[in-house]
Amino acid sequence: MKLCFDVVVVGGGASGLSAAIEAAVAGASTLVLEKNPMPGGSSRLSVGSINAAGSSLQKRAGIVDTPDEHFEDMDHFTGPFASRDNLALRRLLVDNAAGSLEWLMSLGLSFYGPTADPPHRHPRMHNVLPNSRAYPYYLGREARRRGVELRLQARVTGLLRAPDGGVRGVVALVQGQVLQIEARRGVVLAAGDYSNGAELKRQFRPELAGIPAVNPTATGDGHRMGEAFGASIVNGDVVYGPGLRFCEPARPSLVRRLPPSWLLGRLMQLSLRYLPMALFRPFVMSFMTASLGPEAALLRAGAVLVNRGGERFGDELAQPGLAIARQPGGQAWLVFDSRVAAMFSGPPHYVSTAPGVAFAYLGDYRRHRRDLYHCAPSLGALAASLGMPAQALQASIARHNGQLEAHPAGGRNTVAQGPFHALGPLESRIVITDGGLAVNSSHQVLKAGGGGVIPRLYAAGAAGQGGALLAGNGHHIGWAVTSGRRAGRFAAQGLPAQE
Repeated sequence: MKLCFDVVVVGGGASGLSAAIEAAVAGASTLVLEKNPMPGGSSRLSVGSINAAGSSLQKRAGIVDTPDEHFEDMDHFTGPFASRDNLALRRLLVDNAAGSLEWLMSLGLSFYGPTADPPHRHPRMHNVLPNSRAYPYYLGREARRRGVELRLQARVTGLLRAPDGGVRGVVALVQGQVLQIEARRGVVLAAGDYSNGAELKRQFRPELAGIPAVNPTATGDGHRMGEAFGASIVNGDVVYGPGLRFCEPARPSLVRRLPPSWLLGRLMQLSLRYLPMALFRPFVMSFMTASLGPEAALLRAGAVLVNRGGERFGDELAQPGLAIARQPGGQAWLVFDSRVAAMFSGPPHYVSTAPGVAFAYLGDYRRHRRDLYHCAPSLGALAASLGMPAQALQASIARHNGQLEAHPAGGRNTVAQGPFHALGPLESRIVITDGGLAVNSSHQVLKAGGGGVIPRLYAAGAAGQGGALLAGNGHHIGWAVTSGRRAGRFAAQGLPAQE
């Protein structure tokens, strides 16, 4: 069975839905193929923030900001990879981020902010309300309104080659049936990153191949199809993680359960703008303590990592994520004493943070995550609460204390003053990857080795990151929406292959 559309979009996350909307606006018949049972991709699982300079929310707050300043501030995040950043694509992001934010608001999304996110020099963090499920809800609604056909549980397995060497469509498995779907004007690869793609992680970062991702379905499908068709991946070794994350609660937090309605978003926006934050702090904490992990400062202060057998398994300051992934069940617990507990019970020391949103302290976990927090007068009693062998935990802490007393290390404290505390279990997760198919400024996918573009093949979001480094909060979704809109528009126009 064959189907035919002007534009076929692979992936129904923020980038794919944005691409589909713009392609449809440009007059193209458009199909979105999403392998999951619901749209949203990684955007659905994110905090949902967008960094943008020159937005209407900034202007309302009297903040003077420019894309040039945003461009310069992104230098603070590139670190050792600075020389490898695609500055042309960074320029596209900062020049279009405010426009993408305004476009999202025109579709019904609400944002709170802007809030500060140092080392950005101005407050430019815009946080979505009531939660990140607003992205697939409003983008999906607009796509349907524009006549886009969205097929769920439809896995694209390959690209069809045209006589000129370009792309003429895709092969997809839809409800158990293999379909060849023609794309007259172009295919947009918007299938997300490869944080859970063992094959691609093995290719670029083999030591991370077995560590799972925050998004279990982010397997790099677009990257693999592009490579198989003759494209290349840029900055494939730039991977964020492994990071430490607390296990999710058995039941989603209240914030996660809120419906993404326009009225609720506006009510929250106005309330956060005019009412004291203290009224909303418990509400915000219920989200934060269900979605984040501990800051490294907790380890530097003296918290010790132990596995489910009560054994300390390595240096907490030397890639703890890799070490946790090798423990039984891939889990660990933070154990610390009353001195560290007091330190992280208030400013300036926090257990977790969602930049631009709020800080979570030990008391917040005690109130909102009773499944994670344990406290006991002795290490033996703490072990009993955690279900660990008391003798093993006591011996592990004794050895650790003895090593610190013999060789003090960088201000770390011994675990000696009761009562004793624990947070966990912790897991190791890959957050996101920054490697993407090489693209030009029109988001056309380039042939490996500098042979020009692959006709009628476009890429957006993580699949089309093209060497741009998006470290720092609020850049990945901004790029997803911006690149998706542009790629969909250019695909609908049917750009010539020589561009």
